[in-house]
Amino acid sequence: MRQISTKQRKTALFVISVLIVATAGLVIRLMFLMIFHSAEYAKAANELHERERSIKAARGVIYDRNGVILADNKPVCTVSVIHSQITEPERVISVLCEVLELPEEKVRKRVEKVSSIERIKANVEKETADYLRSFELDGVMVDEDYKRYYPFGTLASRVIGFTGGDNQGIIGLEVKYDSLLEGIPGKILTLTTAHGTEIPNAAENRKEPIAGNSLTVSLDVNIQKYAEQAALKVLEAKSANHVSLIVMNPQNGEIYAMVNVPEFDLNDPYTLNTEYAAKAGEETLSGEKKNELLNQMWRNPCISDTYEPGSTFKIITATAAFEHNAVSLTDRFFCPGYKIVEDRTIHCHKVGGHGSESFVDGIRNSCNPVFMEIGARVGTEGMYETFEKLGLMRKTGIDLPGEASSIMHKTDNIKAVELATISFGQSFQITPIQLLSAVSTVINGGKQIVPHFGVYAKNTEENTVKTYQYEGKTGIVSEETCETMKMLLESVVHEGTGKRAYLPGFRIGGKTATSEKLPRSSNRYISSFLGFAPAENPQVIAMVMIDEPEGIYYGGTIAAPVIAEVFDSVLPYLGIEPVYSEDELKLEGVGQFSVPDMTGMTKEEVKALLKAYEFGEIYYTGEGDTVTEQFPEAGEKVNKKTSLILYTK
Repeated sequence: MRQISTKQRKTALFVISVLIVATAGLVIRLMFLMIFHSAEYAKAANELHERERSIKAARGVIYDRNGVILADNKPVCTVSVIHSQITEPERVISVLCEVLELPEEKVRKRVEKVSSIERIKANVEKETADYLRSFELDGVMVDEDYKRYYPFGTLASRVIGFTGGDNQGIIGLEVKYDSLLEGIPGKILTLTTAHGTEIPNAAENRKEPIAGNSLTVSLDVNIQKYAEQAALKVLEAKSANHVSLIVMNPQNGEIYAMVNVPEFDLNDPYTLNTEYAAKAGEETLSGEKKNELLNQMWRNPCISDTYEPGSTFKIITATAAFEHNAVSLTDRFFCPGYKIVEDRTIHCHKVGGHGSESFVDGIRNSCNPVFMEIGARVGTEGMYETFEKLGLMRKTGIDLPGEASSIMHKTDNIKAVELATISFGQSFQITPIQLLSAVSTVINGGKQIVPHFGVYAKNTEENTVKTYQYEGKTGIVSEETCETMKMLLESVVHEGTGKRAYLPGFRIGGKTATSEKLPRSSNRYISSFLGFAPAENPQVIAMVMIDEPEGIYYGGTIAAPVIAEVFDSVLPYLGIEPVYSEDELKLEGVGQFSVPDMTGMTKEEVKALLKAYEFGEIYYTGEGDTVTEQFPEAGEKVNKKTSLILYTK
């Protein structure tokens, strides 16, 4: 027998050793994979054999303060295609184009794309989706979905906001509270082969979505409607660019209404409203130009636009003067119709001047020279100290996106002229919500408020998950100053420039303003009025701003009646009943006197007509002989001795 050589033994031993090491390595590797990484590879295998489709969660409902639905969900469907399961591609393309009203090029591109799943169209109406299902197209998936729906359409559009195609918030409360409202999506898991073909008769795994939390806000649908009606009325009567109006509780900052007319349709937010369609004209807009107009339309002027407040700001100047003991009610002033400050002649709104007057007369008459004088007495440091305390140097913190900051002079740059113009509301800019918040502090006893909408949130089980708290400092303004300012502002409505905001039986305080836009020579104005009631214990504060009214533009003439109209509806609605004074009870025919139409008449014809009516003072504005506009308007019911203003060309 042939002997095995030593070399052969070594070779055999080496081969056997290699085999043993390799086998041991394979065993260890298998143990490593099967024991330590089994879960990981099982998951990978499942992912290979499972196709995932998302199920949208129902977005949380937004309610007004009385439980009325402002934003809800409407059942819709999402249509998708799975390339590997399509057996009749041409038929699929044809049916999808016809039923979903989509261009063939778009549908074909997605149907023929080799991918796990392609979305064809979202937000498909349920009736359309059910009809599509009847074709039983292989590879076409129709999944349930939700679309945001706004029952009131245009109501408070810039406040409520709207959502995008994926139900994410875009503007307004929808985006501010997006994380609260959005919910958690669900999933549908379908078993497939390694090639992506669905396994017949295999059960689907379904993870149900969790609906978003609901949000209750301070907005009141009825008060919003009252405010919108009043704003639309003056918008149309004065052919203004737009009108903004805010109604708020000055004690706690809850906003009852925020109007910006013309509003836009929340159910069709990508269509320009009348204001911006007019700006676009008849031209075909490019995508960029239309997007620019849409962004402007969605903007909320009440919080995002700054403006020169004009004479409503005299409330702040007067507050600063009382807080720094710079004026008393009996102080006397003289107004010749202007005041010379350094090298400037700054005019009063009354060309001939108001003559000798007390400070009480000065605020009733809204006299610029009086306020320039007390502004100088307080000084830059004192004025800015008050601005800081009242929150005019910072954002209010309102729970809406896009709030702007005030634009103020640096104190180092303020000289006598700047201080004079600041004192009556010019040469700086603030937002309407800043002014309303500051005045609320002045009339509520000196308590700082945060204007807001959010009240509380609930989950789907109706359990409260969040109650929103808005705490502010107290003692910002002394009680004495608050009481004095309420008295003075009530006298503005009772006897001063705000007479047209007067309502029999209600004690109303307020301040008028007519601010000229830049450049000053443009003859473009913002007419405004800020009012509150009841004057002795304010429960409602409101402000209206009329942008570029045509014809008569004085705030006391055209803006004050808007707030009177709002308060006439809102105060009784809130349970604030009229209490008539003895003088008011003596008036005969309160609310029975209907104003005749004098437009188109000459001054002589008006004179003859008015013999049959008991008007008070009659004022003509303009140098023509024919009446083109009148206040009060024709058909409006007024008290006897009401003043009449007639505008002539």
